Amino acid sequence: MVSRRAECTCGQLSATCEGEPLRVSVCHCLACKRRTGSAFGYSGWWREKDVTIAGRATEYVRIGDDGGHITSGFCPLCGAAIYTRNNGIPGVVGIPAGAFADLSFPPPTVSVYHESRGYRWLELHTEPLEKRG
Repeated sequence: MVSRRAECTCGQLSATCEGEPLRVSVCHCLACKRRTGSAFGYSGWWREKDVTIAGRATEYVRIGDDGGHITSGFCPLCGAAIYTRNNGIPGVVGIPAGAFADLSFPPPTVSVYHESRGYRWLELHTEPLEKRG
């Protein structure tokens, strides 16, 4: 079975994920752009039972575009985000792909909030998915 370990910049907070992700996606909502400081968020999503979080995390809860609660867990020392939970998708945890520092991480197959991607220079080979935040 595949095991992947994601960690924050300073290494204090980590997430170990067992098995392949249920989904690998990019999200173009403004909150993901702000959270990542990039053109989109890029994450793998696993069943909660397949993810082990280790270290101290500070959590921030925001209201998504569809009214759901999105909880982001980040390191209180370096500030790197390591996990996301969306109450609209119970039992599933998103882990930012970049936190794995693994160039062989699977490519995204789904694009969320695709219509708000905004950057016309960006070309992705994914299928748009209905809004989910």
